[in-house]
Amino acid sequence: MSPWPRMQRPDVVIIGAGAAGLFCAARAGQRGLRVLLIDHFARVAEKVRISGGGRANFTNRALDPAAPQRHFISHNPHFCRSALARFTPQDFMALLTRHGIAFHEKHKGQLFCDRSAQDLIDLLLAECAAAPAFGGQVERWQPCAVDRVEFQAKSGSGACPSSASSYVIHSDRSVIETPALVVATGGLSVPKIGASDFGLRLARQFDLKCVDTRPGLVGLTFDGDGWAAFAALAGLALPVEIATGTGRQRMRFHEDLLFTHRGLSGPAVLQISSYWQPGTPIEIDLAPGLDLAAELRAAKSRSRRGIARELAAWLPARLAEAWVLRDAAWQRPVNEAADKALAQLAASLQRWSITPSGTEGYRKAEVTVGGVDTRELSSQTLEARRQPGLYFIGEVVDVTGWLGGYNFQWAWASAAACADALAAHRRLPAEPLAAPEKIE
Repeated sequence: MSPWPRMQRPDVVIIGAGAAGLFCAARAGQRGLRVLLIDHFARVAEKVRISGGGRANFTNRALDPAAPQRHFISHNPHFCRSALARFTPQDFMALLTRHGIAFHEKHKGQLFCDRSAQDLIDLLLAECAAAPAFGGQVERWQPCAVDRVEFQAKSGSGACPSSASSYVIHSDRSVIETPALVVATGGLSVPKIGASDFGLRLARQFDLKCVDTRPGLVGLTFDGDGWAAFAALAGLALPVEIATGTGRQRMRFHEDLLFTHRGLSGPAVLQISSYWQPGTPIEIDLAPGLDLAAELRAAKSRSRRGIARELAAWLPARLAEAWVLRDAAWQRPVNEAADKALAQLAASLQRWSITPSGTEGYRKAEVTVGGVDTRELSSQTLEARRQPGLYFIGEVVDVTGWLGGYNFQWAWASAAACADALAAHRRLPAEPLAAPEKIE
């Protein structure tokens, strides 16, 4: 296998062929840059393929253009605003329209491909393939494992980039030298499709700080004994209001809750999981928007039915039946129940406080909370402030979106900001790339 010639080195190497990496490669290539895209996993954009139930929830039209950061979690929440303001959901929707990909809104601004997530992957690959028409080139090496990365800073470069400075990437296909390296390796979630901590290790290699990581958008689990009464409800779903935290840190969502054999999941729990801190409770209103205490008092004056049957007017019958078994005072006709017992029942359902024992972990998490500290990066370009020519985009950065397409929008926006910066500060003349070994 012939190496990439040192005299015809790529303008930029991008590690990670997921959503952010592919989009950055395509956009940089269409701005005249010679791009080499590397990924250690054999299949391209596998996380895109499995997302959104196979239809890719690719953005969210509800993203607030005046304050896009409100839908994101970060130790520096305003960091993502610049990139998100410059590349919007409307920009990505226009790209899909140009490619003839039909899409629809499902819930709260969430946009999905009509047919398949594969359409989105094909779009990204087609955008990469279009680079030569703009004087650029995108080559993709998959699978290609990177063993190590070295930085060669030439004299006089100092804190400013120099055309002589470069990154030397030792891979199992070749040794590649480039003046710019983009890390788009994603987070730690779903390791079975290739997720790893490579990007975080590379950041630390260059003395960049990282925010501790944890699973996000993930189901919450509970101890076996404490959960035994609810395990039989697995598969039951209902709309709830869910909250966690206190004071200014308190977060609240109105979404659907799903009972599982091990705990709670569904959109409500996935959303709150990104904010939940171990050892703290979550609070759930199982009958949001309803004065359940008043309804039960009214039922007492007109009905002789059991309390569980009355509750079934507002809650799933299975949940109502399981819930009244928690207290003998609730296991009787509603007209025979004490007012205090009915008030306690209503409070238990609308102020249910329960402390998770943990989460389903990275194995089932949709995203990773934490990552490369944004204080180490330029919000305009995504370049490391103290390491010229090194960029971090997408999920590897400490920017985590809400459920509903926001994380994909961060991938597109951060990739666009990075690609535009690379094109504006390109370090090499536009020479044709030497053809590497053909990649299937």
